[in-house]
Amino acid sequence: MPETVSRPTLEAVATRAGVSRATVSRVVNGGYGVRESLAERVRRAVAELGYVPNQAARSLVTKRHDAVAVVIAEPEARVFTDPFFALQLRGISKELTAHDNQLVLLLTEGRDDHTRVARYLAGGHVDGALVFSLHLDDPLPGLIHDAGVPTVFGGRPGWRDRTGTPLYVDTDNRGGARTAVRHLAGLGRTRIAHITGALDQTSAVDRLDGYRDVMAETADGGGDPSLVVESDFTPAGGERAMRELLDRRPDVDAVFAANDLTALGALRVLRERGLRVPEDVAVVGFDDMLPLAEQSDPPLTTVRQDIEQMGRLMARLLLRGASALRDGSTGAGGEGTSGPGGVDPAARTPGPGVILPTTLIRRESA
Repeated sequence: MPETVSRPTLEAVATRAGVSRATVSRVVNGGYGVRESLAERVRRAVAELGYVPNQAARSLVTKRHDAVAVVIAEPEARVFTDPFFALQLRGISKELTAHDNQLVLLLTEGRDDHTRVARYLAGGHVDGALVFSLHLDDPLPGLIHDAGVPTVFGGRPGWRDRTGTPLYVDTDNRGGARTAVRHLAGLGRTRIAHITGALDQTSAVDRLDGYRDVMAETADGGGDPSLVVESDFTPAGGERAMRELLDRRPDVDAVFAANDLTALGALRVLRERGLRVPEDVAVVGFDDMLPLAEQSDPPLTTVRQDIEQMGRLMARLLLRGASALRDGSTGAGGEGTSGPGGVDPAARTPGPGVILPTTLIRRESA
C-alpha cells in the first residue's frame, strides 16, 4: 500500500508562525484586521510548509467557492466544432483565471440536462453562472432564476424573467448587419440575399432585422422574400441554403451570411456552380473568426465582433455582481460598467445590457 502523505494543517501553520489559528484563518481567507508583520509571518509559514487551504472549509468562512459555471445551451458536437464557443470560452477563462476562479463547463444535450444543470446550480457549488447560446423556447432561464445564483447571459435575452430583463452582454448584431448590407449595396449589387442563422436565437433575428432595415431603403421600399433563406449558423446549413437560393433565384448577385461558418458553406456551393466570387456573387459574413475568415477562398469580407472580449466582460460583470451580493451592496446590473477594468468605452449600456460595437473587415469576397 502506498504511504499517505499528510497535508499541513492550519494549526501547523499557526505554530510555525507563532500566531493563533484565527489569525492564520483571516490571512489565508483574505480577511482584514491583521498587522502586516503578523500577516507576513503567516504567509512565510504557509510557503515553508506548503499549506493548501481546504476549499470546503474556506467556503464556509468566506461564503465563496471561487468557481463559476459556464452553461452552453448546445450539444457537445456543436460546442467542440464551432470556433465561436472556443473564443468565448477563452475570454471567460482568461478573466476567471485573473481572479483565481475556476471554470466549470456545463452543456445541455436535452431536456434531462436542463434539470441536472439547475440542480447543480442550486446546490451551492459555484458563485454564479455565465449562460449563452440560449434558444427562445429554452427553459434554462427560469430554472436558473429559481436556483438563485448570480447570472450573466451572453446575447440579448428574448424573454423577461420575474425581475425584469436579466444582465447580459451582446454585440450590435442589427447595426453590424446594416453595415454589411449597405457595403454590398455600395458595390452596386441590387439582388442581395440573406442566409439567416437559427431564428430561435436573438442574434439571428437581429441580423435578419438589420438586413431588412437596409432593403427597406431600396427603390421598391422592401426586400424580396425569395432572397431570404433560413439556416442554422453551420457550414452544412450554409451549403443547403445557398443551393436553395440559387435554385430559386439564379440572378442573385450578393449574399450576406449570418455568420462566417454559413458564409464558408455558401462559398463552397458557389464554386461548385461555377460562379466567381466576388465578380458574379459578392459574399459577406459575420464574426471575423480567425484564421478561418482570412484563409477562406477567397478571403472573407465580414463583420467583426470581439467574441473573446464578450466572454471577458460576461465574467467581469458576474464577478463584480457576485461580490456585491456578498457585501450587501448594489448589484452589477447596468452599474459600474466603465472605467479601469470596465467595458469597452465604445460599448453601449441599454439598462442591464452591454452592447459591443462591430466593424466591417474588407477582404476579397466583397
